[in-house]
Formats: sequence, C-alpha cells, structure tokens
Amino acid sequence: MANYPQLDNASGVWNLREVYDAVMGGYWPNAGAKALAAAPGDASRIDTFVMSTAGNTTVFGDLSPSSGGAGSNAMGSFTRACFGGAQSPTSNVIDYVTMATEGNAADFGDLTVSRGVLCSGCANSIRGVTGGGDPGPSVSNVIDYITIQSTGNATDFGDLTNSRNTTMTANPTRSIFMGGSTPSLSNVIDFVVTMTTGNATDFGDLTTNNRSGGGGVSSSTRVLHHGGVNPSPAEVSTIEFVTAASQGNAIDYGDLTQSEQNGSGTSNSVKGFRMGGQAPANSNVIDTWVIAVGGQATDFGDLTQAGSMGGATSQSHGGLNDGYQGTRPLPFNEAGGDRAIRYGGNDGSSNFTDIGFVTISTDGNENSFGTIASGATSYSYGMGNKTRGIFSTDANSAQNIDYIEISTKGNGADFGDLSVTRYSIGPTSNNTRGLFMGGRTPTAQNVIDYVTFSTIGNAADFGNLSVARGAQNAGGGSNTRALSLGGITPSVVDTVDYVTFSTTGDATDFGNLSAARFGMGGANSTTRSVVMGGSAPSIVNIMEYFTTATTGNATDFGDLTAATTQPATGNISNTIRGLFISGYTPSYVNTIEKITIASTGNATDYGDTIGARSEAGGASNGHGGLVGG
Repeated sequence: MANYPQLDNASGVWNLREVYDAVMGGYWPNAGAKALAAAPGDASRIDTFVMSTAGNTTVFGDLSPSSGGAGSNAMGSFTRACFGGAQSPTSNVIDYVTMATEGNAADFGDLTVSRGVLCSGCANSIRGVTGGGDPGPSVSNVIDYITIQSTGNATDFGDLTNSRNTTMTANPTRSIFMGGSTPSLSNVIDFVVTMTTGNATDFGDLTTNNRSGGGGVSSSTRVLHHGGVNPSPAEVSTIEFVTAASQGNAIDYGDLTQSEQNGSGTSNSVKGFRMGGQAPANSNVIDTWVIAVGGQATDFGDLTQAGSMGGATSQSHGGLNDGYQGTRPLPFNEAGGDRAIRYGGNDGSSNFTDIGFVTISTDGNENSFGTIASGATSYSYGMGNKTRGIFSTDANSAQNIDYIEISTKGNGADFGDLSVTRYSIGPTSNNTRGLFMGGRTPTAQNVIDYVTFSTIGNAADFGNLSVARGAQNAGGGSNTRALSLGGITPSVVDTVDYVTFSTTGDATDFGNLSAARFGMGGANSTTRSVVMGGSAPSIVNIMEYFTTATTGNATDFGDLTAATTQPATGNISNTIRGLFISGYTPSYVNTIEKITIASTGNATDYGDTIGARSEAGGASNGHGGLVGG
C-alpha cells in the first residue's frame, strides 16, 4: 500500500500538487505558517507564532512610537502585516512589518479618520480594509482601504450601514463587518466587495441578539465571529459562522475554551485562532479549532503577555486563499491566467458602461463581469497583469484610469489619471508595469506614461515614442520589451518602436509593418507579437507577427474572417491562443475570432460579445508578457 506523507510534516515523497496544497493551506513548514498578534491593550508589543505547531508566542518586535500602541486594525498579505488604531489617545497612524523579518514596525501612512482600538481590519492579497471605530466622542461609519504592498495614506471606501465599533474579517472577495456597538450593542452583519468602493450592504444578523467586542477568523468560504459581550458586561464563549459568498443570518458553531470579549483572531484558512481578550480580566490564552468542522475550541498556547483589544493577522488567512480548494494551477504553469476582459466601448450612437469576460481557452459567448468605474465611455484602452486589468477611459472628457481584479467579477474602481489628457492610446504591459503609449489630443502625441500594477495613483512619465502618433497598436511584447506598432501622425505610418519595461527612456526603432495602418488588435506569446486587422486607411483583414526578442520587419501570419478595425485593445491572449474581440467592419460587430499564436494561419470563429461595439478596452491575465515577470 502506498505511504502518502501527512500534511502536518514535509517528510516523504510529495508530488507538486500536494506541495502546492500544503503551501497554500499553511501546512508546509515555514510557508504561510506565521501569525502575528499586535499590541494587546495599550502596549506596543507584536507577538508571533507558527500556526501549524501548538505552543506559546515569541516577541516579533514593537509598533512605532508614533502609533500610540495598540494596533487593533490588523491587515495582512502573504508578506506584510499592517496595524492601525490606538487606545489612548486615538490615532490615525498605520504601521507595517515584513512578516519574514522580525523587528520593529515602520510608518506606512495614515487612516482617513483617527480611531480607537475598537476599529477592525481585514484584507485580501492586495487591499487592506478597515471600518468603524471610535474616533471620539462618537462612533464612526467610515470604511477606509490601503494597498498593502505600497505605503501611503488610506483612501475612503464608503460607509457602514450604521456607525459602530465592529469586528471584521474577509474571504478573497468580500470584507464582512459583524456586530459591534453604536454605542448600543448591535447584531448587524454588513459586507462590501473588497476590490470595489462604495457603501456596505446588509448581510444578515448574528445569532446572539446584540453583541460587541468579538473577534473574527475566516477560510475562503466561511467567516466566523467569536466571543464578545452580550449584554455588557457578560462575556460569551460563542463561535458562529456565515457562508461568505451568500447572505443570511449567522449559525451557531461551537464555543471557545473561555468566555471573553475583545480578543483578536486570525487563521491559516484551515484552523482558526483566538488570542487574548477580557475574561473578565485580561487573558493570555490562545484557542484553536478547525474552521470547517465546528465544535469546542482547544488550547493552543499562550501570548507573551495577557491583553485585549489587540489585532491579529497571518500569511495564509482566508482573505489570501483566493478560493483555493485544490484546483489552483500548478506552479510550473507560470502565467496561469485564462481570462480576457472587454471594458466599455461604443456603437456609434451609444457609449457603454458594461464589462464582459470570456475564458480564452474555451470557445463561447461573452459573459457579464460588472460595470466600469468612470461612466459611459466611447473609447477605452486596456492592459492586464496576472491579477489586475487597468483601463484608460475618456469618460466625462477627462482621461481617467480605472482598474479591476480580473479573477473576481465586480465593478471597476478608480486608479488615477494619465499625465496628459488624450485618446487613441496604445496600451501594453508586463506583470509589473503598464504603459500608455502615444495618443491624440487631437494632435498626435509622443508621450509614454507608466503605472505600477500593485499600487494605485497617477501615471508617471516614462519617455517618448520615436514618432508622435495615435491609434497605434501596443498589444505586443514580452516580459522585458513593449512594442508600439503603426498609427496616425496624422498620416498613417508603418513604424514599429520598442522600449524596455524596466528602464524609463525613449523608444527605439524595431522595424516596420508590411504596410502603414492603425486601429489593430493584438496578442502575444512569450516569443511572438501578433497584430490583427486595422485600417490602411481602408479596413483590412491582414494579420502579421514579429519575433519579439529580435528587431526586424513583420511576417505574414494569415487573415481574419472579415476585414475589421478598432477591436478591443490590449494583449488579449494566453500564451497559446489570441483573441480579436468585436470592432467595426464598417458596421459594428459582436464577433470574437481566435488564433493559435505559434501556428500561422487564418482566424476562426470563437463566439460573440454581449453587444456589437468597437473601441473597447481589452485585458487578459495570461498573455506572454507575464511569463517570467
């Protein structure tokens, strides 16, 4: 009989899927295994422990002196932990630490509103969200967010359904606010979609009438509330849960080892942990339980000091699990993504606010994704990395930049602005940077802007194209090079430029198209950049390609099924298949065509978009420019 290794150790022979399961579940030794518990009471200490092994915590470091102690608002990613809020006086300071490196916290930025310790926080792998709290003299309804891998001040997200102190936790999609005090005790559960902005929506109610001072833990599917007071000062041991993807009232789950209030909580997505609290004296107890099972919690160990009203987070809590249940692509499938996004567009008489998506490797019609952030737009220019789609739009005569999280359906959100207001831009990207190349005002522009995918903010100057032009295709390149092809100066040109993503500076000559044209679609693998259709100035069905690593002129690839121009922009492909989405023939069309990037030949039918349109933004999360980046 085969002897399979257990998930609580790394001995024996493992296949890649078993290793990846263990790493993402927090069971592989020292991979996603660390939890941090910060600042119980008004102390500044940060404790740490390994969640896979029962035992006591050790000291990680201290919060910054400017924080005022107590970081009850805890927000963690795979690599960072951020803490905000203080006990006395209230504070707007946000601190952060790097989880892999023990030491004292550094300044991150500020919350939008100073808060006491009875605010709360949660996170997915990109954003940290905090809500409610006690800025004095009354409670707050404010929801803030930060981008965890950057530094800077928090941004207003929206408002809770009512002002209160509250408990927060998250799965990869939703941030959920449970119970609290207004100062009257509350049983309200609210939620927001983490990667959007806007006011909270009612989710349901806690089981135990009204309750404040609880803690929260989560897996990718379940969100749990533990402990609290109901009514003051009677602490409770109750643990209850809701299913994060649905809405409804909480269900009784089990009990802590002791009744307490103001304890903190986190998880490794499999086990939940409660740390400290008032019982009614301050406690140093750490409890644990299996999230999917329920029942009585058991003793795990002790904090270095007794305390309450602290914050806790980990490297593998439910907000970081990305819905992973053993189906995530294997590690050697590096680009991984298989989703294409279509953002807005127009049909000559109407501008559209809808977002659509398709799965690149599977033929079929477009499905609804959400609504764009900046209002109806006639032109949109898109690009994507492994997680985000970023789109410049011309809504309201301004040059906005919006973004979405590609794997999670939802509405767009504001990213920032271009350095120069313009349209007819050529966008492209690798996994780190996105470039907006050229454009028109209506005068042709040579500006190249760039944004960093992991942050939010305005575009910065990168350099200049060799020839000022708009309506070019920039949907080509690799993880190191970006190509800009053709365009209007106002005459139509066959120019092809390139830049190196990692180095700001002006574009260099790459070669030429077979003929001058503009308004093309694009796709790329790790080695080839393909341009499709366009106008010269009459509409054409031509497809041709470049070998991205080697400068030179275009080579014939094949033909589209029909001469078409102004499709969705961007690198719309995985590393195998490229898509040409909608456009103008000279009538507006809803067709989607496909090619196999490695094999020259004519395009074939893929399916249809939700409606006929042109000049939409396009993005994908698996194109060749993302491999190796």
